[in-house]
Amino acid sequence: MDFAKARRNMVESQLRPNRVIDPSVVAAMGAVPRERFVPAAMTSMAYIDADLPLGGGRFLMEPMVFGRLLQEALPAAEDAALLIGCGTGYSAAVLGRLCGAVFALESDSGVAAKAQALLSGLAADTVVVVEGPLAKGWPSEAPYNLVLFDGAVSEVPPAIIDQLAENGRIVAVISSGDGPGRATLLQRQGGVVSRRTLFDANTPVLPDFIKSAGFVF
Repeated sequence: MDFAKARRNMVESQLRPNRVIDPSVVAAMGAVPRERFVPAAMTSMAYIDADLPLGGGRFLMEPMVFGRLLQEALPAAEDAALLIGCGTGYSAAVLGRLCGAVFALESDSGVAAKAQALLSGLAADTVVVVEGPLAKGWPSEAPYNLVLFDGAVSEVPPAIIDQLAENGRIVAVISSGDGPGRATLLQRQGGVVSRRTLFDANTPVLPDFIKSAGFVF
């Protein structure tokens, strides 16, 4: 399979028609080999417009949804970014091309090790894979200019909001489990965190954020 052609097709048929047009985001997604981050039996499916299961409840996010989230986050070369639930590392590899430093947080040690190996193979020197509970973020390197959730969540935990820098942005698909999730932008300005709904997205919820049956608001 011609993966370089598949990447070009992803850009032209999935990203641009859905208003993902930021040159730096398009270039980064057009350069990172998605096929390396999926199970070997699924490489031919790496560029389809769907969420791809990676095992253990992790998914490779649909390209259009990921691209739109990333574009709304306004990544910059001077940014320190936190990626929540990095999975096998694809989103971290893309972020690494856009931000000065990326801390890719993963709670599953086996998945984290795989991500580290794949990212090392791509010489993603700006990315550091770290292990810990996703809901706690990674406070030792806070504050962050950009936080991206690599999967849907029931809500953005306060502990992660607390790690956001002034003028920092959080992008996440927030899903109650009832109907489509809402891609959402949170931004801190003047010490106040505002939020804005961006678009609907049927992104799978990260396992760490799935509510138990007995959860009560």
